[in-house]
Amino acid sequence: MTASRAEAGAARGTSLRRGRLFGFLLVAVLAGICAMPRVPGLETLRLSWFDVCQRAAPRARVSGPVVIVNVDGRSLATHGQWPWPRTLLASLFDRIAAGGPAAIGLDVLMPEPDRLSPQRLPALVRTIGPDLAAQLAALPSNDAVLAAAIRGRPVVLAIAGVDRVSEPASQPPGRMAPVRSVGGDPIRFLRRYDTTLRSVTDVDYAAAGYGLLNADPEGGAVRRVPLVAVVGGVMIPTLALEMFRVAAGVPGFTVKVGDRGIERIGVDTFVVPTQPDGSVWLRYTGRTPARFISAADVLAGTVPREVFERKLVLVGVTALGLSDRRTIAGGAALDGVEIHAELIESIFDGALLARPTWAPWAEAGFLFVSGLILVLVLPIRRPRVSMPLLLVLVGLATGGSIALYHWRFLLFDAAIPSIGLGIVFTTMLSVTLADAERQRRELRRQVELQRLAAARIEGELSAARRIQMGILPKPADVLAGEKRFGLSIVLEPAREVGGDLYDFFKLDADRLFFMLGDVTGKGLAGSLFMVVSKSLYKSTALRRGDSVARMMREANAEISRDNSEDLFVTVFAGVLDAKTGALEYCNAGHDRPYVKSGGGGPLTQLGAASGPPLCVIEDYAYAAAKTRLRRGDCLVLFTDGVTDARNTTGDMFGRPRLEALLAELPSDSTPEAITSAIQKAVARFATGTEPADDLAILVLRWDGPAGASGR
Repeated sequence: MTASRAEAGAARGTSLRRGRLFGFLLVAVLAGICAMPRVPGLETLRLSWFDVCQRAAPRARVSGPVVIVNVDGRSLATHGQWPWPRTLLASLFDRIAAGGPAAIGLDVLMPEPDRLSPQRLPALVRTIGPDLAAQLAALPSNDAVLAAAIRGRPVVLAIAGVDRVSEPASQPPGRMAPVRSVGGDPIRFLRRYDTTLRSVTDVDYAAAGYGLLNADPEGGAVRRVPLVAVVGGVMIPTLALEMFRVAAGVPGFTVKVGDRGIERIGVDTFVVPTQPDGSVWLRYTGRTPARFISAADVLAGTVPREVFERKLVLVGVTALGLSDRRTIAGGAALDGVEIHAELIESIFDGALLARPTWAPWAEAGFLFVSGLILVLVLPIRRPRVSMPLLLVLVGLATGGSIALYHWRFLLFDAAIPSIGLGIVFTTMLSVTLADAERQRRELRRQVELQRLAAARIEGELSAARRIQMGILPKPADVLAGEKRFGLSIVLEPAREVGGDLYDFFKLDADRLFFMLGDVTGKGLAGSLFMVVSKSLYKSTALRRGDSVARMMREANAEISRDNSEDLFVTVFAGVLDAKTGALEYCNAGHDRPYVKSGGGGPLTQLGAASGPPLCVIEDYAYAAAKTRLRRGDCLVLFTDGVTDARNTTGDMFGRPRLEALLAELPSDSTPEAITSAIQKAVARFATGTEPADDLAILVLRWDGPAGASGR
């Protein structure tokens, strides 16, 4: 026995080392994948998590340096359809400029001449005569009027970067703000465009600056905006950055380049940290009506001038059907002009998000360390201990990520490390359970070998069988003269002694207590535990005959108290009222019994009132259920020795065969006939094989008091 235990311990130690080695390798692989940048599937998970952070902690609007003059639906209703004559835009710029803004950014492209210019009206209105046409030709074009309105003012025009065009497009403007590079050439790191699309020449050359509108979607949403891009070897700032330069009155920008890419971009006193490709992550406030002023109100002169004083003013179109609405991080949608406003505010308040270049390594390190903890703990702790540990680690990842996002403006992914920990947990749990199952099978094999080696005590076991069977009650002795119900029991231990148990006795003149149970294991240990369980349960039932649930709870406590071998027992217990047929019952992990109708109705199973086997969960709150038997109904209880019986080919008897057998029996069958039929059917099925488990069948039929009728 000692040698066997030593061998088993050595085998468990070897298995534990192998399982942990496999776990270490799995954690290392997952951490390596986590550290890889921009893996398509993983990047989608990261961006989805950043969306969660955006929804959980949107940016608070602090300073509000931006005013958006929007051409909304009311503006179109007042001044006509879009595009407006550029003379009307010139009036709009005059009104805004009168308030002394720091810079004005136009989020509108005007690549073609105004079709409503005086020179173009004769082609549109055929009734205009030669004299009027000549007078119109002498007038300045609408483009010239708009150019005059913005010349000498801090106006930044939008330009658009274009990729792989089939038609010729305009080249970068000749007058671009110079960029001073520090630490290397930034061009190789920047987003590139083949060419640009900009406004007509008259308007273009009157502007004080030019800024890109482009913001490439990432994961289906605008999450990052490039501060600088390259067109034809020329670096062009984004619209927001150019507005800062024009407002500050400085000639150019400074770009600091490091070993891994661009580190920051400076405009006067503003220094903006960037990602290596020159982009910045946006943390949105979301739709903010306080930013907007209707263009109709500005043109009507109802907006006080001080509203624009020292502000960065954006002019854009937000009318329904004309606006450039884009999906943003978090799943909401904003007009393109408001995305520029979000960028300006974030730069002004220093509230831009950042994802450090070492963030993937930090995430991989967290996954690696946390994964090692799980690998070390899981094989030696039960799931009820290791599962909370997993939840704590995942909580650290998610809570830490959201905290860093909210207070430090840092982007750290919690989705991939959490999923990785889930994979480690599931894998290690599977390995541990598989090893436990292997050990259990090995233990069973050793038990069988020990039983063979212990054949010399067969006589003692035979005596034990007689004693065990002798303590079980007999229906003929206990229920002599009872006509209101009948009871039949069959119990066949798989070995000399077994672990199946039953008991029944009257609690009073009208109530019958009965139970059927199955102890884990077979043989001597099972039989001893069966005797203890039966005795303790009967003692509890006699004390607590008024409540089946209390019986089960107290029996669980009593049987668990001295259960040094960690055995458990499944029990179905009930109390039948012989006068009414009322049945109160509770099931502790046992097979659900069948009810065979005495009136020829369908075969049913009792449900509910179930819980784990006794000795599995201490202080479990077992609950009882109630039903009512009809006259002639038979309650059929059985242990898994019936359903788990196997034939020579390894097939199990199973529930379908049992249900078919019960359905075929006559509705007026006696309990003895039912137990005999089941016993014989199992014996025929398992002919030529050793019993797989103890077999026990209890059939209780309620006939009601004399003269009563069924419901």
